[in-house]
Amino acid sequence: MVNLKTEEDLIKIRESAQILGKAHGEVAKLIKPGVKTSMLDKVAEEYIRDQGGVPSFKNYHGFPASLCISVNEVVVHGFPGNYELRETDVISVDCGVYYKGFHSDSAYTYPLEGAKPETLLLLERTLDSLYKGIDEAKAGNRIGDVASAIQTYVESFGYGVVRELVGHGVGKSLHEDPEVPNYGKRGKGVKIVPGMVFAIEPMINLGTKNVVQERDGWTIRTADRKPSAHFEHTIAVHEDRTEILTTHEYIEANYTYKWRNKSQLSKMVL
Repeated sequence: MVNLKTEEDLIKIRESAQILGKAHGEVAKLIKPGVKTSMLDKVAEEYIRDQGGVPSFKNYHGFPASLCISVNEVVVHGFPGNYELRETDVISVDCGVYYKGFHSDSAYTYPLEGAKPETLLLLERTLDSLYKGIDEAKAGNRIGDVASAIQTYVESFGYGVVRELVGHGVGKSLHEDPEVPNYGKRGKGVKIVPGMVFAIEPMINLGTKNVVQERDGWTIRTADRKPSAHFEHTIAVHEDRTEILTTHEYIEANYTYKWRNKSQLSKMVL
């Protein structure tokens, strides 16, 4: 059952999302070779709690951290730990904030400066696909329209769209209805109506769409061990527009490597 949100609810989710965006920004300042992923988790949790929020992921079904940190071939749900970032890595940081009774959820994948051009293109196009999905997330459309927009775009480049993991409603619970896949057919699925709040989160692989789960019961990686990208926003549907509640603004302001739309990308054809 889809829980529609009131304007009063949205005020609280916006506040949660601002804390979340700024927590991402604090993490962005630290991403560089030699930094342990556990340090990123520590900084995010401290910032969220200092603002009166609670990390949504911490202890969620036993998850041990505030951030999901997924490096290279890890798609999602990676654990922070003693791993030290390397020059050639890409790192997905997924975070949620619970504040005044409501959750927000967003993710961003960072390339370090030694990441391969083909991996930068994967990130660029996965981020583009997020906004193509958001463009279809409007009143009167269906979830399949969102899913199809993402799938059609990224598969045109030969990328793999993960099937086992999907976006989701967001509200008083971290995961609510409806499910929001990144693959599907136009005109199918739940009808999108004003008051819906959900997270759209393309999880796109450089190679195969197939994934495996590690023995820890959480970590999901690509079956062929090629890199994966993951970007996410929480959005709200209004009568006449779609509002992006979360923000990557603080990430883009604080991450020193300005990787998007680099000249080397525009010249490449895959």
